[in-house]
Amino acid sequence: AVVSTQSGHYGREMKIEKKQQAANQKGNKKKDKKKGGGGGGGGTGELSPWPSYIQDRITLFDKLYAEYQEYLSTRERKPIQITLPDGKVIEGESWTTTPFDVASGISAGLAQNSVISKVNGVLWDLDRPLEGDCNIELLNFDSREGKEVFWHSTAHVLGEAMERRYVGCLCYGPPIESGFYYDMHMPEAAVCEADYSGLETIMKGIVKKKQPFQRLEMTKEDLLEMFKYNEFKTRIIKNKIDTPTTTVYRCGPLIDLCRGPHVRNTGKIKTLKVTKNSSTYWEGNAEAESLQRIYGISFPDNKLMKEWKIFQEEAAKRDHRKIGLQQELFFFHELSAGSCFWLPKGTIIFNTLQKWIQEEYLKRGFTEVITPNMYNTKLWETSGHWQHYAENMFSFDVEKEKYALKPMNCPGHCLMFGHRPRSWRELPVRLADFGVLHRNELSGALSGLTRVRRFQQDDAHIFCTPDQIVEEIRGCLDFLQAVYTVLGFTYELKLSTRPEKYMGEIEVWEDAESRLKQALDEFGAPWELNPGDGAFYGPKIDITVHDALRRSHQCATIQLDFQLPIRFQLSYNAPDGTEKRPVIVHRAVLGSIERLTGILTEHFAGKWPFWLSPRQVMVVPVMPMFNDYANELQRKLHLQGIAIDTDCDSALIPLLTHTHTTYT
Repeated sequence: AVVSTQSGHYGREMKIEKKQQAANQKGNKKKDKKKGGGGGGGGTGELSPWPSYIQDRITLFDKLYAEYQEYLSTRERKPIQITLPDGKVIEGESWTTTPFDVASGISAGLAQNSVISKVNGVLWDLDRPLEGDCNIELLNFDSREGKEVFWHSTAHVLGEAMERRYVGCLCYGPPIESGFYYDMHMPEAAVCEADYSGLETIMKGIVKKKQPFQRLEMTKEDLLEMFKYNEFKTRIIKNKIDTPTTTVYRCGPLIDLCRGPHVRNTGKIKTLKVTKNSSTYWEGNAEAESLQRIYGISFPDNKLMKEWKIFQEEAAKRDHRKIGLQQELFFFHELSAGSCFWLPKGTIIFNTLQKWIQEEYLKRGFTEVITPNMYNTKLWETSGHWQHYAENMFSFDVEKEKYALKPMNCPGHCLMFGHRPRSWRELPVRLADFGVLHRNELSGALSGLTRVRRFQQDDAHIFCTPDQIVEEIRGCLDFLQAVYTVLGFTYELKLSTRPEKYMGEIEVWEDAESRLKQALDEFGAPWELNPGDGAFYGPKIDITVHDALRRSHQCATIQLDFQLPIRFQLSYNAPDGTEKRPVIVHRAVLGSIERLTGILTEHFAGKWPFWLSPRQVMVVPVMPMFNDYANELQRKLHLQGIAIDTDCDSALIPLLTHTHTTYT
């Protein structure tokens, strides 16, 4: 077992905490024992006593930790050189000097503000000893990785509180875009909003204790012994861990299966809040166990929490579901869950966006096509989607054959490209398709326009030669820049390269990645490398847009694909008369029009730019004698393509002028 040199044993602390629990539990003991701690409402509602597995875990952890201390004492200490980002070199000692020591040597403020470090490009606990010569970088909360580590650590604090509050088994507890959550299987209880204050009280107590995070590397055999009480952790160990050892992290009585890294101790968390709860399924499988999910947010500064609360209030005002009903743009109905009903004004927005992109297609050499909505599943078996995506597709029997609604357009476009011989002179072939797509999203995951089952997107596939990749990618980047500039979005670009599990030859991947790098460099916008996060069939460029509230969304996609041309045996006649395989570029700029409309509704706060507004002009006659003229004016402007309404209720002029100006 290998662990960091953080010290601390919790035998005596456990006894003290149990005494505190007993004091907190007066009046709640019987209810907590009966209900497994659920529904406590007032007070913390802690279990008394705590589940026995907590002490069992600690006993095994302490045994392995002691073994590591003995191992650590035998490690040879050697002088090492630690290189800072500015090139400065600091002397240190292997297996003794930590990143926190380095930060403290520079300034107390840097040490205090650092959340995590990077050692030779790998995230590294601040209190984990350095093992040799290295490059080191110190990250604070302002960095993306700093936020992720901070919120991941707070998720462990939430997990500890949940184990002390409910009878159940912890599952996954990751950081998310804004905060964190933890899932728990609790068959005898359900989380409710009344539980939040009790959970927060426990969490604040954990923070106050400044429990250190300790890293321990364990064998699979020891892990299975430690987590034998938790069937979900056992599944992860057996099915997801393919190495002889992996790590756990401990803070206080919580010991959790985790790759880390984490903040130094729980005291770094200055303010936190439980925000919401929901139900979910184990690993998103509707056939698996139902879990309770609790969300939260935390910050290293109270000022940031105040700013976050103001942000949430503004976001609530901009909620596209609320504005959609107020402005009569769209609605949803339980009889077709996940499918949007576009009302007349919402349809104006939809059609305007679609027409805009169609005009861009004409300028940029795309050919619009229409493909079927329903295919025999043999198509999806050929493309490989059936083997990996069948559970997300709507399928049914037709005359003893299995059919499915299409969740994407690429296989249909492959049929279209391959239906006749192709010459190199035709390439690139750019096929665009606004066809209706269906994906069988879980009902619990549906969320207004941003997560639906039925949608349309500005989907296109470019069939080109390898030599045309750079030019086509440049064209795609120019396309998205033109569109996002009009919409007022800023964006970030990342190049996602070959993952561990990939298809094809390494040489082909490396050539494709170099071409994408060339296209990004020529485009001129800043971009980052995202190693190992490409699709299994090819590298891709991930585009993240930022709206008026600085929230991040993914709409556009640019992906290279070498595998579909092979699966569908696509080819073109090269200049030398031989048959060559084309490369496919998957690309979308708006992405789902449904999702984009939801994002734009909140981005503009319902105050639409004139060109996109579903009510560009409102005619309000000041007297009944002008009603006929108002209606005639409405008809004339409508024929000119203006989105215009007339309201002849002149008695309500002051109210009408206030109401109708909310559209622009």
